[in-house]
Amino acid sequence: MAPTFKLQCHFILIYLMALRGESRYLELREAVDYDPFLLFSANLKRELPGEQLYRRAMRCLDMLSLQGQFTFTADRPQLHCAAFFIAEPEEFITIHYELVSIDCESGDFLKVFDGWILKGEKFPSSQDHPLPMTERYIDFCESGLSRRSIRSSQNVAMIFFRVHEPGNGFTLTIKTDPNLFPCNVISQTPNGRFTLVVPHKHRNCSFSIIYPVVIKISDLTLGNLNGLQLKKSSAGCVGIGDFVELLGGTGLDPSKMMTLADLCYPFHGPAQMKIGCDNTVLRMVSSGKHVNRVTFEYRQLEPYELENPNGNSIQEFCLSTL
Repeated sequence: MAPTFKLQCHFILIYLMALRGESRYLELREAVDYDPFLLFSANLKRELPGEQLYRRAMRCLDMLSLQGQFTFTADRPQLHCAAFFIAEPEEFITIHYELVSIDCESGDFLKVFDGWILKGEKFPSSQDHPLPMTERYIDFCESGLSRRSIRSSQNVAMIFFRVHEPGNGFTLTIKTDPNLFPCNVISQTPNGRFTLVVPHKHRNCSFSIIYPVVIKISDLTLGNLNGLQLKKSSAGCVGIGDFVELLGGTGLDPSKMMTLADLCYPFHGPAQMKIGCDNTVLRMVSSGKHVNRVTFEYRQLEPYELENPNGNSIQEFCLSTL
């Protein structure tokens, strides 16, 4: 496992634990496309129903799981900044520009990305996102306030920004809206239960859990009847219109992960798999001809469950056993 990405996964783990109230302090080491190593800390607070709009300053590197208004003001030239936003799985994120004071002609920028980027890897992958890559970037210096509000296609989004002049910056309001059919999701927690439904749409949907986990599928409804098999050298379910695959890897992009198992027949009853990778993804491929549905639950693997893997080593192939 590459040390740099292991470090990135480590900061995400700490961050997601903080969202669950297990830590109020976060040391975050992040490597976006143009900078290999960045460090920041963040206090995380969710807005409670009935409260006034939550407001606070935004940091050069930040992660936010709450609705509210956030203001960034440069106290010195800030050249490599990013803020990551994550909502509940069943929510979209809307980023609204309240005020922007940057100098685009001098090299400042403010860009929204529809998804997350870590070290050049993107979620959702280009294969699974409804928009082409060029349309997933919205550059304020090109569009100005003609696009004052930008809504994500899933429960994660982020911004990149650069501000040279002290005193310049911007104010954003972050809100969430219900998503009736969540497609691509990053889980906020290492334990949970979820039902993924794809209703008569030709699209691929991924649910990403950035932990080594045990995942148990309790119900799967698909539009075809085939078989369940571990991915070896055969093509598995590839070529079949509707199927679910379990992926594991050390990066963020599902298209670059290893397929550990294919499921291409409907069933009721548990099918459990232990996956010791830094990132575990359940991915549904749908032809659009049927309503596909999968219900699953997951929990983080305990350290002792990762110490003595059977067969392939965790570092090389992760730990995967049915």
